[in-house]
Amino acid sequence: MSTDMNGTENMIFTKDLTISFNEKKVLNNLTFEVKTGEIFGFLGPSGAGKTTTIKILTKQLIPTSGECKVNAEVNEIGILSDNSGAYERLTVYRNLCFFAELSKTDKSKVEEILKRVQLWDAKDKKVQDLSRGMKQRVLLACAAVHSPKLLFLDEPTSALDPATTEAIHELLFDLKANGTTIFLTTHNMTEADKMCDRVAFLNQGNIVELGAPEDLKLKYAKNEVAVTYEDGTVEVMEKRAAAIAEVLQQNSKEIRAIHSHEANLAEIFLSLTGRELR
Repeated sequence: MSTDMNGTENMIFTKDLTISFNEKKVLNNLTFEVKTGEIFGFLGPSGAGKTTTIKILTKQLIPTSGECKVNAEVNEIGILSDNSGAYERLTVYRNLCFFAELSKTDKSKVEEILKRVQLWDAKDKKVQDLSRGMKQRVLLACAAVHSPKLLFLDEPTSALDPATTEAIHELLFDLKANGTTIFLTTHNMTEADKMCDRVAFLNQGNIVELGAPEDLKLKYAKNEVAVTYEDGTVEVMEKRAAAIAEVLQQNSKEIRAIHSHEANLAEIFLSLTGRELR
């Protein structure tokens, strides 16, 4: 198993990963690693190459050049992607039992995970009769019922309401705590900030930035603070103690609030690429 400079084991390792379709490069020399036990966010707009990367890592596509290594066997991997599907004419419960049997997982896990994704009350419904959001939860449950060593999630909370999304996040944190490595693609930068240990920004087949969300927000933070006075006026100044003190000493107005500006992930991506994540 490959390791990084600190000796941490890597679940996924790629070097100069490239793939072209009809002479058009979709991925261009991607080099990154996913550490064992982390939630790794792979972020970018539609068409950036996120799903293509998952298909290479799960051996659905063969790269044009470069290296990739995934340190998990097929039966140790779970996948929720745009190709995932359930048996529409079977009930939710029978679907989960089938996937549990495939992975030789005890059926007691079926009830547990259906309750975690808030589908236990719908266990006897046929999948074809469910809403889009409920079907998404069925697919996630199928992918995670065997507590996989590595879980690939392609936009797992799209079409879900906030309460269900929160329940899914709790499930993913539990899986991580029990050793599952999660490779997550999402358009939702708030979700990525909350969930991910590290994120990679993918734009037009290239990784343009990679790091922990907090580190990136500090790296791209604006060097300024905004002072809001009681009369509603706002004054923006350089974020330097001497400069702030001088301005405040010269101004007799009452201060309501002082805020520094911390860039969010969406703003950072926009500043790096000129594109919004949508």
